[in-house]
Amino acid sequence: QVQLVESGGGLVQPGGSLRLSCAASGSIFSSDDMGWYRQAPGKQRELVARISSGGSTNYADSVKGRFTISRDGAKNTVYLQMNSLKAEDTAVYYCNVERFRTYYFWGQGTQVTVSS
Repeated sequence: QVQLVESGGGLVQPGGSLRLSCAASGSIFSSDDMGWYRQAPGKQRELVARISSGGSTNYADSVKGRFTISRDGAKNTVYLQMNSLKAEDTAVYYCNVERFRTYYFWGQGTQVTVSS
């Protein structure tokens, strides 16, 4: 099993920045991919950013150039640096571990609210 704990969410003004962290514990495989998803009220959960075990990244078009995902293998932690935040970025952000494209583990989520 894998346990994921997110932190770093909160209220920020439009144009501001936040950094989310997700600490993974339990049976972590070096081959695991990690990522961030988000779910806004009334909408489906969507991929925000993903980073493979080898460090390859991909982003949703809506966050390209504004968000950066990174991971620290030694700490089993994945980060999401979010800059130039917009109201439409408001959502609950979930950390995810993907294993062998078959098993998926989720954190409890952290609220990000972008509002003036």
